[in-house]
Amino acid sequence: MNIDFKKLLKPYKDESIISLQNWIKIDSVYDETTKTNEKPFGQGVYDALEYIATIAEKEGFNVDRCDNYCTEISFGEGELIAIYAHADVVPVTGKWDYEAFGGEIVNEIMYGRGTSDDKGPAMAAFYALKALKENNLIDGYKVSLVIGGNEESGSQCLEHYFHKLHKPYPKYGFTPDGDFPLIYGEKGITGFIHNLLVDLPQVVSIKGGQAVNSVIDEARCIFKHDYKLSKACEKFFSLINIKYQFISGSDLDELVVYGKSAHGSLPQLGVNAGLHLLKFLGWYYHDNDVSKIASWYLEPTGRMFDCFYEGEHLHETTYNVGLINFEQNKLTLVVNFRYPENCNPRDVELKMNELELGQVKFFGYGEPLLVDPNSKMIQTLYKIYQEETGDYTTPKLTIGGGTYARESKNTIAFGSHFPGREDNIHSPNEKIHLEDYLNSQSIYARAIYELGKLK
Repeated sequence: MNIDFKKLLKPYKDESIISLQNWIKIDSVYDETTKTNEKPFGQGVYDALEYIATIAEKEGFNVDRCDNYCTEISFGEGELIAIYAHADVVPVTGKWDYEAFGGEIVNEIMYGRGTSDDKGPAMAAFYALKALKENNLIDGYKVSLVIGGNEESGSQCLEHYFHKLHKPYPKYGFTPDGDFPLIYGEKGITGFIHNLLVDLPQVVSIKGGQAVNSVIDEARCIFKHDYKLSKACEKFFSLINIKYQFISGSDLDELVVYGKSAHGSLPQLGVNAGLHLLKFLGWYYHDNDVSKIASWYLEPTGRMFDCFYEGEHLHETTYNVGLINFEQNKLTLVVNFRYPENCNPRDVELKMNELELGQVKFFGYGEPLLVDPNSKMIQTLYKIYQEETGDYTTPKLTIGGGTYARESKNTIAFGSHFPGREDNIHSPNEKIHLEDYLNSQSIYARAIYELGKLK
């Protein structure tokens, strides 16, 4: 049967855009202050999961709210095809030109936190399901769209889904939380805390960062009043072209350093305000340890402290300092570490502690993911992407980012970021081109249909 999937999805265009806009308007950042047993990730995430659950119920899908850890939307009978997406978003930082939770459309581009990571792709997958269901194309297989509520801060949602609720793993699965054509490998992901005792007698406190998996775009330092500080800041930051603000008070001074946010898997694309602040403090107070630790991490691959690794498929290590804190002579850096298939993070921990620059403690080991690039599932999805887009040159990918693919089995990341488009997830003015949003719907519809028929 030859099916024109673009034609199949065309009637849903306007409805799908409005549905996404309304979803973007829900602030679904993890919120500890509104967290309860019934709302495990806070009010905003609960509202976002409930929004998509309500829509799906109205459209006749089977819906399981999964203790409000996830929303599971399913239809059909047979072997399971699963899609895993998420409704939670990272915090809003930096200067936005559009309302972060507005869903405003300008020149065929929708702006807002979650448009590309991951509400836009999730809604595209939902309308793919809706089109298949309404055209009787979910036949002989079962499909589930699982919308999680905690992907950005630990994936407790899918841990609950698989290990507490004992939901089945799929025959084939994908997550629309990566790049096209497809991603067959993901770096291992772990984190570590780097503590260092330093003597900065005039510094009261340092704070920087919102999430460990984002580059710090703003860092603040409170000092006891020092009349020399203002000129020192001007001299230092003008040389390295870093924006800052200095606020002088009678008893205390404040320095705010501005950088550029980026995803924690790509620290080289950002400007880490926290590390540049530490670099300044090391220079101003002649503290070699503070200068050294800033230099270590400003080169984000680990080369500066001999903890660089490079794999055949998953490429280079990256170290992103996502959180910085200083109080009472204790400097704490929380680092997001991503590593290739030939790296053992326990070896890195040992090597770093042997360097005797503070103490390093790793936590939360997440192994690398590698799927055979010649498997039937990979070849099928790659062919679908090529035929639906006409792009026969972009190769299969591996990434440093972590997706839901590593939480499931027989699952990879498949879109929805298209080659050549600017990727600004976790950054101000996050956006999705409506053309891409609509094209991904037809790609996902065909993918679900063909995986359902794949033996």
